Amino acid sequence: MIQKRDVLNSPRLLELNKKRRKIFLKKFSIFVLGLLVILFCLAYISRIEKLNIREIEISGNKIIDTQIIKEAVKKKISEKYLWFFPKTNIFFYPKNDIKNDLSDEFKRLKDIKLSVREGRVLHVSLIERRALYTWCGEKIDLKDELVFENRTPINKCYFLDESGYIFDEAPYFSGEVYFKFYGKLETGSPLGSFFSETNFMNLISLKETLENMKLKPVALYIMDNETTKIYLSNESSLSMGPEIIFKSDADFQKVTENLQAALATEPLQSNFKNKYSSLLYIDLQFGNKVYFKFRQ
Repeated sequence: MIQKRDVLNSPRLLELNKKRRKIFLKKFSIFVLGLLVILFCLAYISRIEKLNIREIEISGNKIIDTQIIKEAVKKKISEKYLWFFPKTNIFFYPKNDIKNDLSDEFKRLKDIKLSVREGRVLHVSLIERRALYTWCGEKIDLKDELVFENRTPINKCYFLDESGYIFDEAPYFSGEVYFKFYGKLETGSPLGSFFSETNFMNLISLKETLENMKLKPVALYIMDNETTKIYLSNESSLSMGPEIIFKSDADFQKVTENLQAALATEPLQSNFKNKYSSLLYIDLQFGNKVYFKFRQ
């Protein structure tokens, strides 16, 4: 019987494979060594003093403490890329990471710009949000101006900007310093949330329309049953005054038109002028029919 020759295990082929492995390992070692040399050189160059941020400069902030912002930026650039490359390098400092971290930590910041100026100074230019309104909880307490627990108001309020974005906790204000919003938020935490995001500008427009009508709205409450109430000022006391009631999904232009028509028609016209302090509500939920009630 003739035996087949084992070609794959022939001494010549095994020797050839062995040489190929040696060549591959040699090339791979040279590649790794070259890569390490390049990385070492880059790491060395990236650490050169003239290529690294020397100082941090903050501008534009009025409420947030400068030193707190500076420490937050300093902490971010004190880190390293891949344990070797300093993030203080003026060419690849983590601009986007700094912006994101500052935005997450300080909700009051509306705009953040970074640039490296002469003298290796990292300049952080800030624009803070303006506190225009307050959100004071999911439900309204008509006595929240009068009732305290350990000298603290029951309803904690938060500042809103012109877009309805909630960005900071508000201190207690006596009286009608800021227009107040009440109602549920889409997210659990107030900070970083929007109040009625899709409809906020319409609510502000309605508020301004009422002011143009010589009324003085001081609070708005979006209730769970899709009803909205606007509270007018009660100048005789700290509690809120009359309510203007309408459906949350109503045409706000129609709401104001119906209200204007009602206030120009007797007997509401005279009663509103002479008995304002006893007015309880004006109900605009039923189309062109307007209902109102005065305290007896």
